[in-house]
Amino acid sequence: MKFFKNLFSKPYKTTLTVTSNSGFHLRPIAVFVSKAKSFDCVIKASFKHQTVDTKSVNALLALNLDKGDSFTLIAKGSSAKEALNVLSKTFHTLMQNDEPIKHIQKKEHHYLGACLYGESIYEGIAIAPLFTHEQTEHYEEIKTTFIEAITYATNDLEKLYSTDKNNENTMIYMAQKELLASLAKEEGTFENFEQRIYKEIEALEGGKLESKRVDYLDILQRVKSYLGYSTNLSFPKEAFILIAKDLLPSDILALENTQVAGVILKESTLTSHTAILLRAAGIPSLILTQDISKYPHTRVILDTYSGLLLISPSEADFQEAKTIQKQYQNQISKAYEKRFEKAYTKKGKYIKVSANISDLRSAEIAKKEGADGIGLFRTEFLFKEQKPDFQLQVDTYRKIFDLFPSTTVRTLDVGGDKSLPYIQLPHEHNPFLGIRGIRLFQTHPKLIKEQLLAILTAANGKKIKIMFPMISCVSEFIEIKKIAQTLAKENNINISHISFGIMIEVPSTLFLLESFNKEVDFYSIGTNDLTQYLFAIERTHTTLTTNPLSPAVFHALDFIMHHTTKPVSICGELASNKQAIPKLLDLGLETLSVSPKHIAQTKEEIRDV
Repeated sequence: MKFFKNLFSKPYKTTLTVTSNSGFHLRPIAVFVSKAKSFDCVIKASFKHQTVDTKSVNALLALNLDKGDSFTLIAKGSSAKEALNVLSKTFHTLMQNDEPIKHIQKKEHHYLGACLYGESIYEGIAIAPLFTHEQTEHYEEIKTTFIEAITYATNDLEKLYSTDKNNENTMIYMAQKELLASLAKEEGTFENFEQRIYKEIEALEGGKLESKRVDYLDILQRVKSYLGYSTNLSFPKEAFILIAKDLLPSDILALENTQVAGVILKESTLTSHTAILLRAAGIPSLILTQDISKYPHTRVILDTYSGLLLISPSEADFQEAKTIQKQYQNQISKAYEKRFEKAYTKKGKYIKVSANISDLRSAEIAKKEGADGIGLFRTEFLFKEQKPDFQLQVDTYRKIFDLFPSTTVRTLDVGGDKSLPYIQLPHEHNPFLGIRGIRLFQTHPKLIKEQLLAILTAANGKKIKIMFPMISCVSEFIEIKKIAQTLAKENNINISHISFGIMIEVPSTLFLLESFNKEVDFYSIGTNDLTQYLFAIERTHTTLTTNPLSPAVFHALDFIMHHTTKPVSICGELASNKQAIPKLLDLGLETLSVSPKHIAQTKEEIRDV
């Protein structure tokens, strides 16, 4: 019956456009497929005369969707309308969160020897002999079946993913797990499975996602390891620079216990999972297309600050490289060693450096990285899979509040490019201009009230700042603040230690600051959205981009600083931008809130101003 219901039911359609610079690649596809599988209806994706099952990672990958490509999502069945709504929001969130890889700007050098130039994956300097990556495969017959091997490999990937489910690096293993499930479902024998993998790799050749071939090979190798196949990987006991066509993600894990000083790849890309893991491992690495196989065991200089391999260095070159290496190491070490110290400008002005966090783990990392407080707690990322009950919210908030003397917590900011599966919002032609942030109170008042009560309960005498997003007029703030005060009164909660403020991100607030000054306790500037609305260009647009260092942005910030009478902080990406920091301090900003990984360096930049 269900088959016929799906077959003859009304189809629902929507068009989705890929906005990520990296295209619709394996990691976001895996999340998308996982979400699609939760619906009991038929869901297809159609692109250029191809229609595929959206519950198959492999099928979606085969579409080779690049930035700017639009495809049609078609759903049929009892939950088709809901599925289309949820998947559309999931897709937009995935596109927004898929941050572009930043190309490393090559620095000038003064080397005398012959250089080969490439594209840097991760910055650093390595001085060591070259070593060619070679593998030999051995086979020993064992009794494990193909189905068992698939199960074991799946369990391995689940364990790797479970170590930190919110980490970009471990997301790779979740993506591989979904890809393995897709391939194993379609092929019943190892021989067919292996043939299918090579067929899919061939289909990727020449496309944007060609670098994802390593994930297919990694999956194949993992399954084969349970069927009697083993690979010998032997590395020198002394420092070495590894040269290879490409590496599998699992190879990077194997390298972590070796004396590897650097890596040179011939056929990888900056967006490959291999590159992501090399960055995470902190290994200086370079993509170099020239043939360097004729230089085995030669002591060379790999300088990825300048994007080069020095194949015939002089003694002066070695000294130059060692000097540069020491300078950078000293800079990083100096900043890290001083991360718990307060940051003062050269004129002796204290600048508070807080952290942007999304959950307990990132709050704990912020603590270890030297954050002076929490400047932005993004609560919408805390419970991404299912709606938490009241007590779970209280317990989680309390654990985070206990880590720092002050925390600025933002109420749910859902809508636009961010969605949650348990919050259903109406379809909108311009979601960035619709139900977002505090406007969620119009559609989900019970949800917002429950969150506010949980925050107030968890505060328990601590200095907490509650910040409301997407406020566009004074009456919105007054209304939501009164609701918070009423909740506190009804539940006998003392809120004398709690402050209420707004995110300045909607341009209309700039012209209402005189009125806002009478109502709010503080402001926080969200430069990401403010820039988006100033230029009328959504952040996920496929071709249009904004310049975060535009004079228009700084004129707006200057206007804010001259027309506010309450404390102002800044929590957008601009706060950790090396070029922007001196300008922000000149404007009078005294609190910068940045990603935990940028805290030490941001403090050091402040000390140079």
